[in-house]
Amino acid sequence: MSLAQVHYTSAAPGDEGTAGRFTAVGPGVSGALLAEIEPLLRHELPDGVPDHPSDGELRSLPQAFTYAALSDGSRLVSRSAPVRATGGGVGPGVRFHAHAVHLPPGVPLPGDRLPVEAWRSPHWGAGTPGGAIPVHLPPGVPLPGDRLPVEAWRSPHWVAVTPGGAIPDPLTLPPGPTAVSEGLDDFAVSRGPWLAAVLADLRRASEPTESGGRPVVLVERQSADVARWLGLASVTLPRESAERLTFTTYTRRPGSSAGRVVGVLPEDAETARAAGLRVHVCAGQPPSAGGTDDAWAATAARVWRSRSPELFREARELPGEPFAAGPLAVTALCAGITLGPDERAAAAGWAADRPYALDAKRTGQLVEALTSPGIDDRTGPEFDAVGRLFGALEGRCPAAVTAPLAAMLVTEAVRGGNGSLELPRRDAFVGPEGAAVAERLAPEILTELSDTAGTRSVARTVQLLRVARLLGVDGTDALPGVVDRLAPALLAEAAAEGGTDTPDFAPALLELLDEQFEVRTALLGSLDRIAPQDPGAVARFLERVTLPFTGTQALPHLRMCAEVPGAMATLGGDRPAVWHRVLRAAGLSPFAEPLVLRTAVGLVWEDRAPTVDEARLLLDAATSDSHRVAGTWARLVDAALGAPAAEPSATGTPAGPSAASTDEAAALAHDLLRGFPGEIGGRERAGLLLLDLVRELRTGAPEPGWAETVRTLCAQAEPVEPALRERAHAALVERLLAPDRPGAELYDFVHGDDTELIAAYDRIARTETVRTRLRTQPAYAADCFTVWTAHPHAGRTWPPVAAALLDEVLRPAVRAMSAEDVAEVEATVGRTGSSGRADAFRTWNRSSTLGRLGRRIAGRVRRG
Repeated sequence: MSLAQVHYTSAAPGDEGTAGRFTAVGPGVSGALLAEIEPLLRHELPDGVPDHPSDGELRSLPQAFTYAALSDGSRLVSRSAPVRATGGGVGPGVRFHAHAVHLPPGVPLPGDRLPVEAWRSPHWGAGTPGGAIPVHLPPGVPLPGDRLPVEAWRSPHWVAVTPGGAIPDPLTLPPGPTAVSEGLDDFAVSRGPWLAAVLADLRRASEPTESGGRPVVLVERQSADVARWLGLASVTLPRESAERLTFTTYTRRPGSSAGRVVGVLPEDAETARAAGLRVHVCAGQPPSAGGTDDAWAATAARVWRSRSPELFREARELPGEPFAAGPLAVTALCAGITLGPDERAAAAGWAADRPYALDAKRTGQLVEALTSPGIDDRTGPEFDAVGRLFGALEGRCPAAVTAPLAAMLVTEAVRGGNGSLELPRRDAFVGPEGAAVAERLAPEILTELSDTAGTRSVARTVQLLRVARLLGVDGTDALPGVVDRLAPALLAEAAAEGGTDTPDFAPALLELLDEQFEVRTALLGSLDRIAPQDPGAVARFLERVTLPFTGTQALPHLRMCAEVPGAMATLGGDRPAVWHRVLRAAGLSPFAEPLVLRTAVGLVWEDRAPTVDEARLLLDAATSDSHRVAGTWARLVDAALGAPAAEPSATGTPAGPSAASTDEAAALAHDLLRGFPGEIGGRERAGLLLLDLVRELRTGAPEPGWAETVRTLCAQAEPVEPALRERAHAALVERLLAPDRPGAELYDFVHGDDTELIAAYDRIARTETVRTRLRTQPAYAADCFTVWTAHPHAGRTWPPVAAALLDEVLRPAVRAMSAEDVAEVEATVGRTGSSGRADAFRTWNRSSTLGRLGRRIAGRVRRG
């Protein structure tokens, strides 16, 4: 069919305010389409165009070759080129002429060509042709300005007609390759530094969802080079993608262009950047860094630099997504093209997912390319992909084909330290290939496994052990040392990772234990031996990694560590019950294996000390020898020293639950001092002796020098627990407040002038227990009067405290007594002291009575 053509040229003299005018419009192009087409055909010359350019200068000016999609679904292919002016126009000596061909919706280019192939068509016109080109008006479309047809009679825009003149179609090209394909290889090589990044952006620009509102900008000195970029895209991209790639090879306003790809001159590059567009300056210094992380684009760039564009067609015949890097990378590798690690990984991954897509010849070529000894930039993802490829090909291809892959994988596992590799099976190395690999790697494996100075990760050790077995390397002599270093490393790395997820090394570790019985036995035994040192860490590790220790090995400590989470969940806060259950899981008596005590205590009381009752349970559960071997006696000491303080009592008997636990703590301290005399020393021993003194002060007769002993032991136990200090002071003061206390002890206490002890005495003397005894027991009140008045000059601390107790504690108690009780207090003071002491009491009591009488009289006077 004949396609409609449009010609548009610079404005003629006198057409002020217009950029140009249509000089010919073919049939089927409506006025509305002309309004949409006109901005696409306008041509803005670059700055600095000479007034009268030479022919060479005129040819060097940029041409705008455009392929645009119109709003009605039709398309436009056009060329706007500078021409020499004959008068008027854009500049003194240069104007432009645009020639366009309109393609209705659904109509392909002649010969099913791509638009860019018409770039150098010889049929593009530099002026309006001399043939008859009528102006076609579609049905219902009026003339511009609603004129009548006769009014166009004298229009200056009618073109002279040459009878019989033919109007050539620039899209009708001769058969065979068109000019756009000529020299593309050389152009691609010259643009090597930019190839990958530009192809990646051209691919994105060709996607169906690409709006075209934010074009990719290519900066070249010649607009023809922009067309060559589009020629590269037409060869590289699939047909449907290339057809979506609208473009113009030259514009001065890239931000307002509707094309997906636009070309600009270097002087307009900054304008494009300011508009926020993706700009590739291909006319200056090459970029310092590699252009893209798009593996498909990087592979396509290498194909072009290898001058092998026919590989794009071959790659499109392989299964896969249009822009998947795998098919193109496989095709390039099989053709002997050198690729980077990401592209090789893509090829190996694609072939692993489609092991039947390649024939035997191509499979061999791919394996040979991937395992080439000249490659020195392999990465972890590439090795992982090669491992998957080996797994897919093993059993489907002869061993001679897959052996190089297996050798490369195990060599990387040993020399590259890649712990995530999926290793081949053991039978992959049967034959001379396996012997050669084993001979080469065995010394390196044994040397590293035997190295005790370096720090290897768990994954590395596991990988070396697995490779050693794979190659048949005998590491029996090194195994004990390897396992002894591996066991604590498991706990350390798992703790360092944190969280509750399975550690990264766990899958490979479990495979190792499943593969090698001797390693499993040795490793579980080593973990069982170190569990008593940090059972909590082992228990947390077993919650994240389920080790296979359900066989015939005893492993008492590992079984206890595995049992504790379930026991905690079932029994909750009943720690003694949890302890019994965990201990039963060991399957051994603490008398036969004392270390199970340490493990059980560490699991149940990991971050805290037992209570006194719990400590008593632990002490009675085994002999002192067992606790001594297990080291759990230290936990019992902590329980005794950390017991809470008791409520004070003036009678020396417990005053409540805390006092009862204090008595238990004191009894526990006494038993610990007897059971572990050689183990307990230092401040812990002094603290237990303080507790033992508390027991004797409340239940027996301690050695003389109570106050001094308390002071000495507190100093030796520094830093002494506040509750323990309070407990010792309270026990001493309670005994000194008792009626049967030795006078010498009281004298030493008073004259010791110990501020803390006297403050404790003052505090306990003011308790309700003491006040009640003072009110109800005249003999006790008499004794306190004697004590509180007997040492008026004993240091600086005691006299004011004693005076305050007389006035604030004893006086209210005496006031509350009956006359008979007061008389008994006076008589008791006289019997135990002297007549002078009795007179002192009467004087003290009389002053109190007179004070009361005086206050009563004063009150009556005020009321009167």
